[in-house]
Amino acid sequence: MQPNIIKKDSDSVLSDMGAAAKKASAILAQAPKDLINQLLKDLATALKGHAVEILAANKRDLDNTKDKNLSPALIDRLKLDEERIEAMANSVIEIANLPDPIGEILESTTRPNGLIIDKVSVPIGVLGMIYESRPNVTIDAAALCLKSRNAVILRGGSECFYSNQAFHDIIVSCLEQHLLPRACVSMVPDTDRSLVGAMLRAHEFIDVIIPRGGKNLTAMVMEQAKMPVFAHLDGNCHVFIHASAKADFALEVVRNAKLRRTGICGAAESLLFDTALEDLFAENIITMLLVEGCAIVGDERVQKLDERIQPATEEDWRTEYLDKKISIKYVDGVEAAIAHINEYGSHHTDAILAEDSQVAEEFQNRVDSAIVMHNASTQFADGGEFGMGAEIGIGTGKLHARGPVGLRQLTTFKYLVKGNGQIRPA
Repeated sequence: MQPNIIKKDSDSVLSDMGAAAKKASAILAQAPKDLINQLLKDLATALKGHAVEILAANKRDLDNTKDKNLSPALIDRLKLDEERIEAMANSVIEIANLPDPIGEILESTTRPNGLIIDKVSVPIGVLGMIYESRPNVTIDAAALCLKSRNAVILRGGSECFYSNQAFHDIIVSCLEQHLLPRACVSMVPDTDRSLVGAMLRAHEFIDVIIPRGGKNLTAMVMEQAKMPVFAHLDGNCHVFIHASAKADFALEVVRNAKLRRTGICGAAESLLFDTALEDLFAENIITMLLVEGCAIVGDERVQKLDERIQPATEEDWRTEYLDKKISIKYVDGVEAAIAHINEYGSHHTDAILAEDSQVAEEFQNRVDSAIVMHNASTQFADGGEFGMGAEIGIGTGKLHARGPVGLRQLTTFKYLVKGNGQIRPA
């Protein structure tokens, strides 16, 4: 299949896909948990069995990036290998083995008149997913949506078109093997950007839209979507090093938070030094970053620690670099750190390194982010690390889904009321 093949009007294409997905969602909602779990296990097996075809498709995508001037971080997100395919398959198995999120009685109340009111978890219906660069999102989203009994319409980025198509072919084969509609997991078969707008207008079919990508994509979705959005804003993640932090401990956490994988949303982008921190402590961290090839911009005091540090601008404090670059600033204690993060951060993931438990508690209680770490790398901001098997993204909004968006966040609820002839008095 080639990109840009759609001949029909974009709204007509999405209308057809949406209607099919809505019909499929009603069937999927009633699918037994054993069938779904076996489907997911078969999907994991199929991923490993089709690794050659997946890598061939991925190579086509990588070859197409050579003239697009993509950053190393974006290429890293796009690139697949046998180890990553194996990890994806293992993630699908983890999702299959998680408790079923549907039909759970969340609350139960018996009223004085004898009415029994149960609050029960149910699927949302049809989800729309728009994402960039990461073909693994195709598998994560499909597995989570199937387990939570939601149909999903996927629209990946043009840079991973062939990889996504390879994954979708495998998913469809597994659905058909288990006699479930193909439209349980749909893939927009074209890179035409008009189809994104059509998705955002298809509110009669799509119940929730989920963007996963850069700041511009998320802003566009939030502005244009005619249905609710699970917002996944950029990951301008901070690490604040308090004066009570352990030096060797802090060095390794910062190394991991910034450099383990620079292109993921949980990578640290800003480092805050307590003004009471010893210069040698700060210098060792800066030296480590520079030796590892990480560019640094900082305030005046930070620049004095090494001549290779460039001055930071106001915009640097708000920037998600997704690369080997970090901004560093001195702040006067935990109060100033909290104020800085709440002003410049993206409410994604922020961390404090401190042995003073009262300071750490203050930081965690008052930093207004979806995930707040104490003495741990920000790169643990991941659904798999939270025991969710995988995630569709990190929700940075405050309603319904916040933090890793896993199985439970992809459900809603309804009330089941049981009576024995009660009538309401006049």
